[in-house]
Amino acid sequence: MIGRRALLAAAAVVALAAVGPFLPAYPLTLLTQALIVGILAMSLDVILGYTGLSSLGHAAYFGVGAYAVAIMATERQAGLLACLAMGVLLAAATAAVFGLLAIRATGTYFLMITLALGMVIWGLAFRWVSLTKGDNGIAGVPRPVLGPLDLSGPVPFFYFCLLSALVAWALMGLLVVSPFGLGLRGIRGSETRMRALGYNVWLHKYAAFVISGVFAGFGGTLWAYYNGFVSPNDVQLVTSVETLLMVALGGPGTLIGPALGAGIIVFLKNFVSVYTKRWLLILGGTYIGVILFAPSGIVGALRGRRR
Repeated sequence: MIGRRALLAAAAVVALAAVGPFLPAYPLTLLTQALIVGILAMSLDVILGYTGLSSLGHAAYFGVGAYAVAIMATERQAGLLACLAMGVLLAAATAAVFGLLAIRATGTYFLMITLALGMVIWGLAFRWVSLTKGDNGIAGVPRPVLGPLDLSGPVPFFYFCLLSALVAWALMGLLVVSPFGLGLRGIRGSETRMRALGYNVWLHKYAAFVISGVFAGFGGTLWAYYNGFVSPNDVQLVTSVETLLMVALGGPGTLIGPALGAGIIVFLKNFVSVYTKRWLLILGGTYIGVILFAPSGIVGALRGRRR
């Protein structure tokens, strides 16, 4: 089964790499966007699908990574590696602090705490005008240069994002099949039983929370380069809700499902909205249909049918 999944993933990567140079500029841009938000959705799945923790503040770490890149690239003219390192480290530090406040709560309380913490970051982005430029945002973030490679063009940057998404997927895939990842699945099933078996449940959940924030911050660093502009909209509640929708739509606990859900959401937002102003109604109908007929998401439903 693992070999088949690996082959399917390899085929998908090869197909994306092959069609990239032949796509028009707009579809290629949307595909790049889907790869970036796919990293964000997979990072949320680490705590939602594998640990059983629903978060409404995941956009905070995404935004911290994006703002770190925007500030360093525009004000300090820092290089790609320095910006990536700073964005990921700041996102990890933010997740580490927020995790200390949130992990002891469960269920709806955890959801509300993460919502409040996410709004703290949104408030800082909106009010700390001297650093974040407030509601005007930070514009003019240049595309990076990696050694002799200029990533300013849409095709080179697409390949860079494809490689980044592949690395993030592989690392998270290794995490969830490791003994640590299996422990997270046990915690999702029954915390009481895992405590009786001698597992430090709090530490497992806290580590998963921080790791999830790290990957979300990594996605945020790519978003700053992709969009060239970072604003409080990138850390608002809507972004966190959309990420939850991506995971639920594709299938929690699968990694590839949230990436698929991200692609569907990006398609609906950008293509369907061109033809109708009621694209949110179509998006909501799609989500309701999945919940009614495939509660485990699209990938989960396909796996169940194959069994």
